[in-house]
Amino acid sequence: MEFMGDRATLLETERFAQPHAGSAVDAVDAVITVDVPDRMDDNVDAAVTAVTAEASDASGVSDIPELTAGLAAAAVFPPSVCEGGEPDTEGTEGIDAAEAVEKAGFEARHRRAAEAGDAASMSVLGALLLRRGDLDGAEPYLRAATAEGDRAAANNLGVLLHQRGYPDEAAGWWRIAAVAGSAAAAHALGRHYRERGDEPAAEYWLRQSAEQGHALGAYALADLLEHRSDVGAERWLRAAAEQGHREAAYRLARALERRAADEIRRSGDAGLLRGEPATGARLPAQRARPEAAASRDQGSRAGAGSPPDAAGEPSRAARQETGAPGREPRVPYGTESRAVSVPRARRGDAGGRQDRADRTAARADRTDRTDQTGRAVRAHRAEESADGERPSELAEAEQWYRQAAARGHRRAALHLGAILERRGDLKEAGQWYLSAAKDGEARAACALGFLLKDAGDEESAAVWWLRAAQDGDGNAANALGALHAARGEQQTAERWYRAAMDAGDVNGAYNLGLLCAAQDRLPQAEQWYRRAAYAGHREAANALAVLLLQAGDAVGAEPWFSKAAEAGSVDAAFNLGILYVGRDDDRTALRWYERAAAAGHTEAALQVGIAQLRDGDEQSAEDHLRLAAGSGSAEAAFRLAALLDARQPPPGPPALGEPVAEKSECEEWYERAAEQGHRRAQVRVGMLAAARGDASEAARWYREAAEAGSRSGAFNLGLLLAREGGEREAALWWTRAARAGHGRAALRLALLAARRGELKDGQRWCARAVELGPAEVAERAARLREALLQELTA
Repeated sequence: MEFMGDRATLLETERFAQPHAGSAVDAVDAVITVDVPDRMDDNVDAAVTAVTAEASDASGVSDIPELTAGLAAAAVFPPSVCEGGEPDTEGTEGIDAAEAVEKAGFEARHRRAAEAGDAASMSVLGALLLRRGDLDGAEPYLRAATAEGDRAAANNLGVLLHQRGYPDEAAGWWRIAAVAGSAAAAHALGRHYRERGDEPAAEYWLRQSAEQGHALGAYALADLLEHRSDVGAERWLRAAAEQGHREAAYRLARALERRAADEIRRSGDAGLLRGEPATGARLPAQRARPEAAASRDQGSRAGAGSPPDAAGEPSRAARQETGAPGREPRVPYGTESRAVSVPRARRGDAGGRQDRADRTAARADRTDRTDQTGRAVRAHRAEESADGERPSELAEAEQWYRQAAARGHRRAALHLGAILERRGDLKEAGQWYLSAAKDGEARAACALGFLLKDAGDEESAAVWWLRAAQDGDGNAANALGALHAARGEQQTAERWYRAAMDAGDVNGAYNLGLLCAAQDRLPQAEQWYRRAAYAGHREAANALAVLLLQAGDAVGAEPWFSKAAEAGSVDAAFNLGILYVGRDDDRTALRWYERAAAAGHTEAALQVGIAQLRDGDEQSAEDHLRLAAGSGSAEAAFRLAALLDARQPPPGPPALGEPVAEKSECEEWYERAAEQGHRRAQVRVGMLAAARGDASEAARWYREAAEAGSRSGAFNLGLLLAREGGEREAALWWTRAARAGHGRAALRLALLAARRGELKDGQRWCARAVELGPAEVAERAARLREALLQELTA
């Protein structure tokens, strides 16, 4: 039979009814306090012996297939019986000689009294022998004491018979002791009936035990009620936890977290209940609208699923306006382009400490079969309430975690470490992770590795990851794979990714796909992506769709994009938008863009903003552009600035004696885009500086834009230099601009050549200006060309 809880109180010394008070040994009616390791003091009727019963990680039912294993708790007897002595809970190993002599004397005294027929000493001696494992020696003493009416002996006789394999006979003696008032026997009897499926009888006896203040009885009753989804379960969990039952404290904390999460979810506070962040790896592809200039996408976020993302950084999307080169190949959609989200490797250290701590708690949740998957993670994310105060239930949950962890509950230590890590208390978080890891909690060892990696101690991190991976933790194996991949050790990385996959972590297959794709082993990459995608890995489905799209199979890619998007992949939703844009289905494309934008996808928010600008909905466009710009999109910042600029242009240079006006909001957004390398924004910032009379600042921004390839920047820089007398240098920049297709720059060069008498060069630049336009420039260039021709033929 399995007994529940941290310590199963099975052995005791007490009587059914007190005989005449003729013997001091018989006077055992006093209630005493028993000091048992790993639990708080339990008040019992008399001396108690406990059997170690650590709760299993999965079900919350203590895992003791053989009650003889781990007998380890002290039997503390009433002063009249003990005479100052206390039997050793672990035998005589590790004690000094004086204590050993005292214990031996204690046993000898009770043996003499038992031989003389004293029932109380028979009960005590039987408990000592039973705890020692001497069943044959214990049984006659226990039977004799039971015959004399000692209820503790009846309970302990039941324990002995259960160990011998006679559960029904054991239950008979437990019933006798329980009817006589033994809380321990009532608990054992309740467990006996529950294992036989007789839940009404089990509840009756467990309730008898719990109502007498027996911690294990309260815990077992709570477990039974929770199994039936009875709301009364929490009351008894709390009762057991308040008496020091560590598993009860842990499960009470879980219940409090779930309730807090449900409450926040009902309140609709999306800010507290964030969804899992998407893996925002990206690949440039084609953009559907010329005005939708792609920017570096800052919406990439690590950590979909349990492990974080692995090696590989977000790629830079090709930006038409700035000319910044894309880092990946393009997927054609006609003649225009847009950045497409593509796979990135998953690793343990990407995505930020907050998400990683959430995932640590989530992984603990998934392996705890006594809790509902994922609910605790959402509760952890609600750690801050809308008004900035921590919800009281979550604060209380933390306290129970702390109590359970202090008593050696490794899963509680894991959850407590995750809470502290999210809060930024990294030192204490590391201590709890270390405590749990030393107790064999692989997930804590993995989390500790991430903390060490963040602190720069990669070697120590690898040690803990190795320990966790060897214990079967797939996340740690993935982290080791990413570590070796970053070092260029591809074969070792592949071995660890395979180990992660073998451990049941589907990210192992996904990372193998990424590893093969990086080595241009595309058939193998597709195989691994498919394996992960079929297992439900949404980012693998997105990666597979991108691979198919690159191979020209848009029809095959679409269902995988759809599957990934429906599973919550933000990148896949964005990619579907691009797919539908390529089919000229702008309405459907916008719907997917809006879905991705609502989940925080930067580029999607930009595309929605552009579409709304095109439709004349400036307010909604501004909202989406602000979202994208605030997430780091240079193009969104530029377009937002242009929108604000059109409403209210920045003031010109101040009049003489007037103070210089502060920069407007649109100038600030232009500057933010310019600082990120947006060439059109750099030109605009230069123009605003020139309008204020700040030639030096204007020249700096014009030069940055020109050197990045902006023909307008080169032309404006030339104008500025020419005004300051630097005509030779100005000609160099005008030449660069004209060759890049700037008509006005070509006209300036033609005029410059004409003044110098270089008529043929002037005619050549005139022809270039006529070709490039615009119309007014072409008209002026044509007239100048005729004049130069007449001059040549005169």
